[in-house]
Amino acid sequence: RLASIDILYDLAFLLMDLWMRGYKRHANIVLNRYLAGERGERGEDGNIAGLAALPLFLSCRAGVRAMVMLDRLPHIADAEAEKALADLKAYFDSARRFLEPPRPRLIAAGGLSGTGKSTLAGALAPYIGAAPGALWLRSDVERKKMFDVGIEERLSEAAYTPEVTRRIYEILNEKARTALEAGRSVILDAVFSTERERRAASRVARETQVPFTGLWLSAPAEQMIARVRSRTGDASDADAAVVRRQLEYDTGEIDWHIIDAGSSPGAVLAAAAEITGVEPDGL
Repeated sequence: RLASIDILYDLAFLLMDLWMRGYKRHANIVLNRYLAGERGERGEDGNIAGLAALPLFLSCRAGVRAMVMLDRLPHIADAEAEKALADLKAYFDSARRFLEPPRPRLIAAGGLSGTGKSTLAGALAPYIGAAPGALWLRSDVERKKMFDVGIEERLSEAAYTPEVTRRIYEILNEKARTALEAGRSVILDAVFSTERERRAASRVARETQVPFTGLWLSAPAEQMIARVRSRTGDASDADAAVVRRQLEYDTGEIDWHIIDAGSSPGAVLAAAAEITGVEPDGL
């Protein structure tokens, strides 16, 4: 007989194990890589909708680990029994907490290329909402998936027409809506250079009845150019010429929280944490 298993339930063991061992960022990366897919494989909306089951799956995995530890407890030496009992309690407690996820929320990180949006989004995501953190939706990644190329493969100018860009933002908002309705928090990572794009993001939050926070990152032009020039192994195709063109954009009225992104990543993260109420480890 052939056996089958829900892939997300299988993945939940790794996510739970990383989370319980304190590797929150790694757990969040694994979840987002699974949903995004690699080398053009698509993480479809069906997978995102399935996130509604993740709290239950994490709880089951933590509960199974706790039961195994309980079964072994009588055979553990007295010197190690106290720690084993504490670990056992931690897994049982987590099994319960996984079933009590906080209300989802939507955070958007916008700004011109080189302001550090993706650095900030990746740092915030593990600490937003239910374990193992928020779904991180990045416009650069969605564009590569649209054209079925590897994440680090450069696209031609044809992939950056207004029509394509408009569709990318629609995809971001559609996926965000699906995730929020499944109870998963989301962080959107895109330029958001127009008022229309920013309003559309906030409308998703309003229509799904979740809190919204918009963050706008701003940095000196020279620093933005230096950052994009130093990039390696990244999904973004932006170079110095792209930054210079973006500096000519009419971004309209920006009513999001403006963060000075010219300082260190740690300082930017601290500012964003204060605005959002997110509590990253190490701050």
